[in-house]
Amino acid sequence: MDIIKQFGDSFVSKWQQFVADEQLSEKQAQQFAQYMILLRQANEQMSLTTITKPENIIAHHFRDSLSLGKFTNLTKEAGLCDVGSGGGFPGIALKIKYPHLKLFLIEVNQKKIRFLRQVLQELGLKGCEVYPYDWRTFLRNTDFSIDFFCARASLQPEELLRMFKPSSPYKNAKLVYWASELWEPSDKVAPFVQRQEPYKIKRKKRKLVFLESSLPQ
Repeated sequence: MDIIKQFGDSFVSKWQQFVADEQLSEKQAQQFAQYMILLRQANEQMSLTTITKPENIIAHHFRDSLSLGKFTNLTKEAGLCDVGSGGGFPGIALKIKYPHLKLFLIEVNQKKIRFLRQVLQELGLKGCEVYPYDWRTFLRNTDFSIDFFCARASLQPEELLRMFKPSSPYKNAKLVYWASELWEPSDKVAPFVQRQEPYKIKRKKRKLVFLESSLPQ
């Protein structure tokens, strides 16, 4: 793949390993490669990420985002919302791997909104919407069919718990929080934690925290 060869022979092997591990189609591999190029280009104009080396983008953005698929079934049609999407992680990475997902990206920064829309357009990703709302406004003014809310390096769980209020249209959805190995839930958050799934990205130990409403369904 020409777009990957520009980073050198040593990177090509890492890329091929990523494609094989994630069982990506040729089209999906091309989309991830294009995504990485767009991310690096945009990062020269705005602060999207401090992770800019291609091999680290694979590990700490792509693989980390796709870790969700290791712990829950994403092979069926579902609505997924990325809260505070920023550069599009985990939402866009998951959409590439699971193209049947209906994707909602919440982002308030106008430059990042333009970037997200550019990526969606250039990668040809359908069934995606970017919402320029803050979290509380989104909860008050929308009522979509969303099964999973994802938060990775955005809002704290205490704020995200607003989705579980009895008046919220999303009270029965699941919340997935990307956390460090040492993270522990506060007294407020603990009743909502259903399970915690540890994993590693290179030598970095992390975990996915799955939360659900503590109210009777």
